[in-house]
Amino acid sequence: MGVRCVRCGASPVTQSIVDVIRGKCLDLSSLSVYELSSRGALVDWLTPRAGSLTTSEYIPEVALGSIRQGVRCEDVRRLTFADGAFDLCTSTEVFEHVDDDHAGFVQVRRVLRPGGMFIFTVPLSGATHTIERARVLDGQLTHLLEPEYHDDPFSRSKQILCMRNYGTDIVERLRNAGFSHAELTRPAFDMMHYARTVIVAER
Repeated sequence: MGVRCVRCGASPVTQSIVDVIRGKCLDLSSLSVYELSSRGALVDWLTPRAGSLTTSEYIPEVALGSIRQGVRCEDVRRLTFADGAFDLCTSTEVFEHVDDDHAGFVQVRRVLRPGGMFIFTVPLSGATHTIERARVLDGQLTHLLEPEYHDDPFSRSKQILCMRNYGTDIVERLRNAGFSHAELTRPAFDMMHYARTVIVAER
């Protein structure tokens, strides 16, 4: 994660997703795009290229759909956008932190237009099956494995819990959420062995 492009500061994660977006979306300037973060190298890359770009962050104490200090608050499990609002949704390293990822995948599919794509990354373990690290039942968090945290500048603790380690069965989870097609895609370039697998799902 410490590897960065010396020109733009993008990580291999961002470079990988950008490479796949370029290959899948030949005319990005005609697309309405929703990115599940409000800043970073991917937002910087999308801003001048997308036909329109909507960004957001999950900020627990802020009402969904409202704006705080220029940042729109959204919960991917309960998006406030209309059905079919976007042609493309993107995210990097988000869904491993969503307690109900099925609800999140269903919501992303809902706000996509027919034929729209969800192009995103999560840390993939290389295993066949996803390992649940924690779950929330009746509002109570239960740890199934030793807690694992990732950096999050928007949380009060500056860290966020990792709920699961995804395996290649993430494509089945996407199909179960209603996507017509889902696949794991590698960027065209190996990036000196730092390239990351990108997930592409079609509504």
